Amino acid sequence: MKFPFFRLRSIACHHVFPNQSLPLQYLHLSSYSSTSDSSILNEVLTILRTVNPIEPALEPLVPFLSPSIVNSIIQKIQSPRLGFRFFIWAAKRQRLRSSDSRNAIIDMLLKSNGFDLYWKTLEELRAGDISVVSDAFLVLISGYKKVGDCEKALESFGKMKDFKCEPDVLTYNAILHILLQKQVFFLALTVYNQMLKSNCMPGRATYSILIDGLCKSGRTHDALKMLDEMTRRGILPNKITYTIIISGLCQVKRADDAYRLFIKMKDSGCNRDSAVYNALLNGFCKLRRVDEALAHLRSFEKDGFLLGVRGYSSLIDGLFRAKRCSEACTWYTKMLEEGIEPDIILYGIMIRGLSETGKVKEAMKLLNDMTERGIVPDTYCYNALIKGYCDMGLLDQARSLQVEILNRDSFPNTCTYTILISGMCRNGMVDDAQKIFNEMEKTGCFPSVITFNTLIDGLCKAGELEKANLMFYRMEIGRNPSLFLRLSQGGNRVPDSASLKAMVEQYCGSGLIHKAYKILLQLADNGNVPDIFTYNILIHAFCKTHNINGALKLFKELQLQGLTPDSVTYGTLINGLQRVGREEDSFRILQHMEENGCRPSISVLNSLMTWLCRRRKISVAFSLWLKYLRDISGREDEAVKLIEEYLEKGEVEKAVQGLLEMDFKLNDFTLSPYTIFLIGLCQSGRFEQALNIFSILEDCKVIVTPPSCVKLIHGLCKRGHLDLAIGVFLYTLNNGFMLMPRVCNYLLRSLLLSKDKKNHAYELLGRMRFIGYDLDAYLYRRTKSLLPGPWNTREMENVAPG
Repeated sequence: MKFPFFRLRSIACHHVFPNQSLPLQYLHLSSYSSTSDSSILNEVLTILRTVNPIEPALEPLVPFLSPSIVNSIIQKIQSPRLGFRFFIWAAKRQRLRSSDSRNAIIDMLLKSNGFDLYWKTLEELRAGDISVVSDAFLVLISGYKKVGDCEKALESFGKMKDFKCEPDVLTYNAILHILLQKQVFFLALTVYNQMLKSNCMPGRATYSILIDGLCKSGRTHDALKMLDEMTRRGILPNKITYTIIISGLCQVKRADDAYRLFIKMKDSGCNRDSAVYNALLNGFCKLRRVDEALAHLRSFEKDGFLLGVRGYSSLIDGLFRAKRCSEACTWYTKMLEEGIEPDIILYGIMIRGLSETGKVKEAMKLLNDMTERGIVPDTYCYNALIKGYCDMGLLDQARSLQVEILNRDSFPNTCTYTILISGMCRNGMVDDAQKIFNEMEKTGCFPSVITFNTLIDGLCKAGELEKANLMFYRMEIGRNPSLFLRLSQGGNRVPDSASLKAMVEQYCGSGLIHKAYKILLQLADNGNVPDIFTYNILIHAFCKTHNINGALKLFKELQLQGLTPDSVTYGTLINGLQRVGREEDSFRILQHMEENGCRPSISVLNSLMTWLCRRRKISVAFSLWLKYLRDISGREDEAVKLIEEYLEKGEVEKAVQGLLEMDFKLNDFTLSPYTIFLIGLCQSGRFEQALNIFSILEDCKVIVTPPSCVKLIHGLCKRGHLDLAIGVFLYTLNNGFMLMPRVCNYLLRSLLLSKDKKNHAYELLGRMRFIGYDLDAYLYRRTKSLLPGPWNTREMENVAPG
């Protein structure tokens, strides 16, 4: 029901001006119809200009306001402070809110002193005990984000508690978006948990923001968990959510998982656009599975997908990665014939692909072609060419191209210098690499973690461990002192990442989210705090020089810095400890690895099992492998238990047979443990068992490696089992293996010195020549002296290979 406008006016005026005559303009406007938007607009503008406080006078007009009228009023208000105050009042009603009015206020904030005026308005409202709602802070946060002041945006979010204002889902989304853009993922998840605790239910947009951030950081496992949580809450993913996570899976080389999710998306009836098709094509191409990508392309085209420049870029990139250069060029030509113009991304792919295959001249021509088409080459294109020259050892040409970048006003970036430093280090020019490194800062280009790691690695490989250490400390100090050093030494100690996490959560809970953000951002902004790769390089260098205590010191330090050791860290330390005979310490590191949720990789287990076998602890090595198998899903516990029983009885052959059967059944065969066990048995002098395993592997069509054969041949010869040694050697010849001279000469001499095996030696020499052995260079002088007459007599040459 609509009331006469004069009735509303009289109520408002009586409330605002008790015992006073009505202003003339009120009497003049009172005859206007309530159906007129312009009348409402003018009436509100009049109140804003003449009444203070405005809120009571505006209340009777609420039924006649709409989002469009609110936006029009904001646009017409001359005074920003009145506009802010009116917006904050209108935002208390859900139906009066709109993105248009929010954008209008954000535009006002960006004008001179806009933010200061807005804060003064908020302070006035608080002083007058007038409540505000979340939208009042949403515009403030969005405004600060627009000018790039994320810290102020977060500070505004934290101050909401001072105004007794609870964030709504839109405000939380805005903050999460900022945090994820700045890659402060840990803090973003803390804010998300705070959102749940405050009973503010996340929406589809919230989950899309979180999933996108997690995917971009490579944390697809957490992104998939977030997707599961989203569906558990009854929120179905839409096209955007699916596309984000499919792209994320492809980025971390999980193209098969991405395709399965694509099928799920298709089955759910969710619309698909070119973005998701291109993401899948790119995912398979990045893995060099171009044939599968082409097969999927044919399927996508049936759905109506048209291959554009982005799709062509993915296919051409995949073909270059798969070393199918001519096919990549053919697809490029096909694209041009279809009238599709290449963009700067595709030019970069072509230049990089041609450069990596040594075709730097063709790449250079393409760079010129690019310029002729009016596309200015970016630093990525130049960097691809510079890397091509460096890979070919043409370092002078690479340096000349760097100068050309400067002449074209396209300044070299950190990647340019890193490529040059890497090229110098690979070619043994470490001193020149250091000069380039020092040159960087003079041009205003700061080294990245990768730059530091490249140079530190080069110095380590050149034996310059002291210089590498100095570079490490320079990296740790960075352009500013490392925040972790200050935190670890101050009163509020933060010795590890767990303590840092607790501290951040505490700040967030107290509304000091901006303070938590500053701490985390300073850590990241320090720029060149050594990462796990830096520590791995140095730990490897220390282990290589048998300075295991130095390596262990670094291992402790990296954890104090909040870093998590990876399988490379653990594997390097375990191998280093075994090399210096500290077996117990190596197993303590293995235990530490498992306790920290880092499953030992096969390479780490191989290292441990190899050292155990060298110490004749084959059963311990075998048990270690079985423990690993128990932890892998799909392994039948009964099957593993039976193998363990065989091992306890000393029936190694049966244990190996059972292990092979289990591997073949699961289609998950790994040769390395069998090789380690076989060599271990040889090292322990258990040649009969070693030979039995050799026979089992041969019967199962498993290729026995040359090192295993060498150990067997040498041990059998030493024990006088020459016939058995011949059998193993014939196995290597039949499989085309060419063994090292030492073992071949040892076997031949053993045969030539025996009473009845000389003819076997001649036969083996004939077979060796037949498969490509250079006997003149291969045979030792002592071996040749045992042959009758000239060692390569017709008698030996006429022996036909069997």
